[in-house]
Amino acid sequence: MNTLTLNWTLPTPALLGIAVVAIGVLLLMIMKFRIHAFVALIVISLLTALATGIPVARIVPTLTGGFGAVLASVALLVGLGAMLGKMLETSGGAQVLTDALIRRFGEQRAPLALSIASLLFGFPIFFDAGLVVMLPIIISVARRLGGSFLLYAFPAATAFSVMHIFVPPHPGPVAASGLLGANVGLVMLLGLVVAVPTWYVVGYLFGTWVGRRYTIAVPTFLQTDDAKQHEFHTAPALATVLSLLLLPLVLIFLNTGLNMLGTAGVVNPDDLWVQLLRMVGETPVALLITVLLAMYLLGWRTRKAPSLVETVADSALGPVCSIILITGAGGMFGAVLGASGIGKAIADSLSAIGLPVVVAGFIIAAIVRIAQGSATVALTTAAAIVQPVVTGSTSLNAVEVVAIVLSLAAGSVFAGHVNDSGFWLVSRFFGMDVATTLKTWTVGQALVGACGFVLSLVIFFVAGAF
Repeated sequence: MNTLTLNWTLPTPALLGIAVVAIGVLLLMIMKFRIHAFVALIVISLLTALATGIPVARIVPTLTGGFGAVLASVALLVGLGAMLGKMLETSGGAQVLTDALIRRFGEQRAPLALSIASLLFGFPIFFDAGLVVMLPIIISVARRLGGSFLLYAFPAATAFSVMHIFVPPHPGPVAASGLLGANVGLVMLLGLVVAVPTWYVVGYLFGTWVGRRYTIAVPTFLQTDDAKQHEFHTAPALATVLSLLLLPLVLIFLNTGLNMLGTAGVVNPDDLWVQLLRMVGETPVALLITVLLAMYLLGWRTRKAPSLVETVADSALGPVCSIILITGAGGMFGAVLGASGIGKAIADSLSAIGLPVVVAGFIIAAIVRIAQGSATVALTTAAAIVQPVVTGSTSLNAVEVVAIVLSLAAGSVFAGHVNDSGFWLVSRFFGMDVATTLKTWTVGQALVGACGFVLSLVIFFVAGAF
């Protein structure tokens, strides 16, 4: 073997063993030896790439590719979202909306109110973008009412998660629907049937229990010193705050709607006006437009000095740099595990067991998710494997096919942990250490997967009985 072009194919047990050891060493480095998560993730990614036989010439491109792919989707959203959140927080807008929510729902139902708002926002907005936009409101409510931050943040974050996993137009269920030939409209309808009860059981019931069990301080990265707070504070009207929160929702939904109309042949997706409107509705562009509008409504229109508006917006970026870098490093680790072939080896082995397709698909997606981290990769891998069985069957009706899609989606979210960039996003945004994130978020995601699978199974067997 030429050590300069290191490359070998390991059997599935060996690949799985390497993944388990890598995750164990990573946790040991972070929790026991207190090595910064960003550094630890890079070290473990490099060692895992060497151990699994990724060609030496491909190791650094794999690391940087995984890092860059996550940053491409996360850095813009977190940066722009943090700017928007800082301006809402510093202007008093978050407090205005908090007061309105508490007046409408009462203090005891504040976590429920935040969750319902997150479910609505989560329809067109991706998990990470939605969480960033809602975070200043969650922080403001938690600071106002007291108690553990998790009591308010966990139910809302889970609401975004279930909508992202189960309900089109999010990319996972749409991709699986395309591979398996499922009706997207029916997936959307039954996806809500699965998502909402799953959120209630896991996000609200389990989340409020977790919030009372683990005391997490309210994050401070959106806070500003008293002088700047007083100088920028305007207590904007509730309508202004709602317009800033709803604008990205409307723009992103515009993109989604035009995409669906193009697929249905109602509009021509190649027309310039369609492409321009879809570009405006892309999440980074929608957030950029919203940030510019916030600068005007909360700053320039109220005769704030442009330098003050710039200072407040700029002050949002420093505290989130660590979040962005650690999230990117989590994507790097996931990319190495994906390139090593761990997910494919496990999926190929499980596909030969002979379980019912709705069960086998869930198990394949769940194990691939645990092994390599990416929910999207787990979902598309499992869908590709069961595709011949589903599309070649003449006995499956339309609802049963949809139930299989939802079962795969449930498996793809199961037990997200240290190889998932979303795990690090939640950990850093919520100010939790790794151990607490594993006990709360990872367990919660496992319950989301389990509840989603049970409901999908019920739909499958009920549909098969008619």
